[in-house]
Amino acid sequence: MPRAVRPALGYAFTLAAAALFAVNGTVSTLALQAGVPPTRLTALRCTGAALVLLAALALAAPDRLRVRARELPLLAVFGVVGVALTQFLYYVAIGRMPVGIALVFEMTAPVFIALYVWLVRRERVRSRLWAALLLSLSGLVLVAQVWQGGGSLDVVGVAAAFGAALCLATYYLVGERGTVSRDPVTLTCWSFVAAALFWALAAPWWEFDTGVLAEPVPLSLGDLRLPLWLLVGWIVVLGAAAPFWLSIAALPHLAPTTAGLVATVEPVFASVVAWLWVEQVLTGWQVAGGAVVLTGIALAQTARTTEPPVPETPVPLSS
Repeated sequence: MPRAVRPALGYAFTLAAAALFAVNGTVSTLALQAGVPPTRLTALRCTGAALVLLAALALAAPDRLRVRARELPLLAVFGVVGVALTQFLYYVAIGRMPVGIALVFEMTAPVFIALYVWLVRRERVRSRLWAALLLSLSGLVLVAQVWQGGGSLDVVGVAAAFGAALCLATYYLVGERGTVSRDPVTLTCWSFVAAALFWALAAPWWEFDTGVLAEPVPLSLGDLRLPLWLLVGWIVVLGAAAPFWLSIAALPHLAPTTAGLVATVEPVFASVVAWLWVEQVLTGWQVAGGAVVLTGIALAQTARTTEPPVPETPVPLSS
């Protein structure tokens, strides 16, 4: 018996996932400010998410965890570039600029995707791609406020955010290929495993002082402090695993493009959370620029003339 399609439920799941990712941006910022380097925080998130997803699938559907040898190269690229480096560069960016602004830069990935499928795959794209590109570039000029002595944002942070956008575009494109033969749940699970193995080599665990996880971290909420391990637990469970399941649960109820468009509210949510929680205030120009960029992203999401055969976003990874 086919499952009933409930668009309202799909919207609710996608918005809930975006909200959790948005909160995770500020939680991650607090962890970074506590002295956890981006490499280590990324390793903790990838490894924790991999363990959670492996355990869930091992209990619910162990047969789906089987991997064929020919899948290994794709999983390696998907995990290292699409997951490990996307998250690392995002953490570098939010350590140097407001969370909402970093997300605006990173979420230009659909523009790069549309350009790639037009230039490399020779797919036909709608003329709105050029409007999307123009709006995105114009909005980023406003976000960076380039007229203020070369820009008001940290150069390294901007470069990291753009790098994250390129890695995220790679994640989407490789994910299109990967989910032809494997469902998005197990594909993402193994991508986190690949990312965890990468960080085990790039940032060996024996060099990590686990004692720092017990250190109290100020939460910018009066004098409230919590041990770092609680923040890391949030980042793994409510910042990765939970929004992942919500995103996947939305796909039977929403078309991939629709889900992608709804997910663009994440920078808005993230900016509001950061403003209320850690007082990251954006200027009027940055807010206007962000709105222009998001409009461009929305156009880019719909620039392809054919709907991809698989979810464009197996898992939103921006946060």
